[in-house]
Amino acid sequence: MSASNYHPEDQKAAFTGLIVGVVALVAICFTVVKLTDIKYGAHDKPAAEATK
Repeated sequence: MSASNYHPEDQKAAFTGLIVGVVALVAICFTVVKLTDIKYGAHDKPAAEATK
């Protein structure tokens, strides 16, 4: 078993950390996707213009 004791006053800090962590991960993933889209978005434009 665990040697730690349950402290109800720590529950607010734990949930706050969980929520902040999830928000941070979503923000990081969104930023990476947007930056990748910006970097490689120009690669499709010449092929799309050639089909017109």
